[in-house]
Amino acid sequence: MTSARMSTLASLRGSIERIEAPGDVQGLNKVALGHKGADAMLRGGLALAAMHEVFAEGHQGAAATGFVAGIAGRIAPRKPLVWVRQDFAEVESGTLSPNGLAELGLDPRLLVTVRVADVETALRATADALACDALGAVVLETLGEARQLDLVASRKLTLAAQASGVTALLLRVGANPAPSTAETRWIVRAAHSPPSAAWNAWGTPVLDAHLVRNRHGPVGRWIMEWKCDECLFSEPSSYPQSLAAAPAYRPHPAAIGELRRRAG
Repeated sequence: MTSARMSTLASLRGSIERIEAPGDVQGLNKVALGHKGADAMLRGGLALAAMHEVFAEGHQGAAATGFVAGIAGRIAPRKPLVWVRQDFAEVESGTLSPNGLAELGLDPRLLVTVRVADVETALRATADALACDALGAVVLETLGEARQLDLVASRKLTLAAQASGVTALLLRVGANPAPSTAETRWIVRAAHSPPSAAWNAWGTPVLDAHLVRNRHGPVGRWIMEWKCDECLFSEPSSYPQSLAAAPAYRPHPAAIGELRRRAG
C-alpha cells in the first residue's frame, strides 16, 4: 500500500513539475485573438488545453463576461460551451442572455449553463465538464473571494484541461489574483466605444484588457474592440483619449495658491 501511494505521489509531482516548467512555447496549440499586439505578445495567441484567468472588479463584471465569451468563441466556435455559475450570480450579474450572445456573433445554441450552490460544487462540475473532450471550452464563474480556488485546485483544473484538450476559462469577479497554474491572467474593464453612425449608436464593444501573467513571455495592456461580424478582437480604428475634467466643486490649484499667499 505504501509503495502504491509513493508511486502515485511521484506521478502527481511529475505532472505538477511539467505544468510549472516553462515548456516549449512553439509546441503549444494556440488560437489567435485577432488583436495584433496581443497575439504578438502571446507568440501566436492563447494556448489551448490550458487554464486562463480573467479578473474584474465587481462593477466591471459585464465587460469581463463579454471578454470571456469572446475568447470562448475564438477557441471553439462550433463546439459546445459549458458555463458553470453559482446560483446567486444571476442576482448579482444577471443571466447569460442568448440574444446578447447572438449579437456578439456567437451561437447561443451551443451554450450549456450549469448552476451550482457553492464553490466546491462548482469546482467538481468544472472538473467533470473538462473531462468531456467533445466540448470546446469550460467557463467557471465565481463572485468574490473563493478560498477553495487555491493553487491545488488550479493544478487539478489544469491537469484536466491538458488530459482532455478542453480549455478552461476562470472568470473571477470581485476577487484578488492569487498563485495559480494559469497560462495567462487578465484584468479586464470596459473602455469607451469609438464614435459610430446614428444607426449604431451603441457602438461596438471595446475593452481595456491588461495581461498581467504570461507563462511564456512578457505582459502588456491593450484596448481591444470586439468585431461581432468577424468574431475576433482587433485594434480600434479610432479611440477617444479623453482627459478627466477638474471637479466642479474644487477650486483651481492656482486659486488655492493665491489665497494662501494672501493669507500669509
